[in-house]
Amino acid sequence: MAKQQPRVDAVIVGLGWSGSIMGMELTEAGLNVLALERGADRTNEDFAYPKPADELQYGIRHTMMQKPKQSAVTIRRDLDERALPQRKLGAFLPGDGVGGAGAHWTGVLIRPTPTDLQLKSFADQAFEPGVLQDDMQIQDFGVTWDELEPHFTFFEKVCGQSGTTGNLNGEIQEGGDPFEGPRSEPYPLPALQDTQNTEMFDKAARQLGYHPFPNPSANVSRAWTNPYGMQLGPCNYCGFCSRYGCLNYSKASPQTCILNALKQRSNFAYRTHANVTRVELADDGKTATGVTYIDGDGEEVFQPADIVILASYSLNNVRLMLNSKIGKPYDPVSRTGVVGRNYAYQVGGGINMYFDDIDFNPFATAGATGRMFNDFSPGTFDSAQHGFIGGAKMHSSQASGTPIKTSLPKSAPKWGKGYKDALRENYGHHMKLSMTGSVMSYRSNMLDLDPTWKDPYGMPLLRMTFDWKENEQKLSRFMRDRLREIADVLKPDRMDEGFQLEGSHFKVTSYVSTHNVGGAAMGTDPSTSAVNRYLQSWDVHNVFVPSGSAFPQNFQANPTDLIGALTYWCAKKIREDYLKNPGPLMSV
Repeated sequence: MAKQQPRVDAVIVGLGWSGSIMGMELTEAGLNVLALERGADRTNEDFAYPKPADELQYGIRHTMMQKPKQSAVTIRRDLDERALPQRKLGAFLPGDGVGGAGAHWTGVLIRPTPTDLQLKSFADQAFEPGVLQDDMQIQDFGVTWDELEPHFTFFEKVCGQSGTTGNLNGEIQEGGDPFEGPRSEPYPLPALQDTQNTEMFDKAARQLGYHPFPNPSANVSRAWTNPYGMQLGPCNYCGFCSRYGCLNYSKASPQTCILNALKQRSNFAYRTHANVTRVELADDGKTATGVTYIDGDGEEVFQPADIVILASYSLNNVRLMLNSKIGKPYDPVSRTGVVGRNYAYQVGGGINMYFDDIDFNPFATAGATGRMFNDFSPGTFDSAQHGFIGGAKMHSSQASGTPIKTSLPKSAPKWGKGYKDALRENYGHHMKLSMTGSVMSYRSNMLDLDPTWKDPYGMPLLRMTFDWKENEQKLSRFMRDRLREIADVLKPDRMDEGFQLEGSHFKVTSYVSTHNVGGAAMGTDPSTSAVNRYLQSWDVHNVFVPSGSAFPQNFQANPTDLIGALTYWCAKKIREDYLKNPGPLMSV
């Protein structure tokens, strides 16, 4: 029999960005809050110099990431394949421990566009019937730009966002993104310093008529004190950002921005090595009574709670809902059910260029150092004439100086003297042009429970069915041609390229991004969404799921800013309405 802990007002599963935000908001409302994190504790002291400056440990051996033995996903490319478990990290890198992926992320903090949030409405107006694939399942988020804008603004202040404003209250500003939605306030801090890489990209892009702007960054450009009183130091451009904890208190993370303030509150507590296996439901199946987890000693523990917040990584949230029988599982044949529906990802690609006579000094960079342009986002260009919907963020970011991950020409040997010679000849001479593209949701791209594979506790693993579709392959070809035009202007001595074009398939072994979204989509229709517009389960009213799992499809940029804003949006509704009258916040 499971050991039982004293009841709390709210239990939070996962202590990354969403869990930390929910902890602040619910304790502020006076609730007694407990967070459960299945990994180890991670504090700012764990990232003190020189600990994070170890490429082998963090960049290659993935010390800050979940290991497949902890959280394996089985993967197949279509509904007829037999899924096999992921045995080595590759395409995506979920974070492990307190802070989650928010501790090891790159730090690009960019908003979606207003069109991204209402993509189905846009598609209905911009595309003739029959143009898009029949199995495409595009949906609106169910929340608008105007509703989320105050929450973007606050979250960006929490992070100390650095950048250049492009649209301030409807007025286009010089040097920023002219296609962004209107901001109520400018960026909290100025943009990071440019490098030779970014200056070359900026000049070439402008020559072709595009509108580049500095990457919106959560690597702070100046000293910053956020609304919680947390202090961040100015970035020193050490290069250890993506896959690393920040050694300089300069990269926004749950640790640097929220947790030390949250831990001071007497009505907050957290437990590590607490692997939540299911949400427990009352006999009627309509109310959660708490969660069951396995503690560090391998014992099963029941934690009673009045409110359950699923704030772990998107894939784990969906698995918990399925294993807990919260919502109807999605059936791709009948297209009924909602949990596991609308899984999406991001499509990437780029051109690696090598310049014999240019030394880019890769030691001096931050994770978000670079420039991008949004001229190819939905609604800013006519993608219908090219036969696809969606868009891409086109960018060039200064690569880190870490030697093992240094990009070399495809022809370079992978080991021995030839490898060392290629590294010596090309180190510091590399510049990359990249695209980060949107991915739509489809009938057959989905998440469910694997019928064969189980974890050490006997719980079914999550099964991912995913492959690139024709729409994204057309998008990739179009964006590749645009990047080739920029490369023609820059005139590198050598270049290689890689894109997801016609005939290519999803490869779990090659890194793309840790931007897995969907599976518990939000919306206003319970027949196509697992949670309502306030991130509340349609079926179990005291379960809320603020995470990337709520995205009905993925847009062409990094998801963290939207996840943060949605979490504050969800918390506001809980505080203002749900606590006064617990129950469904929207009628079915």
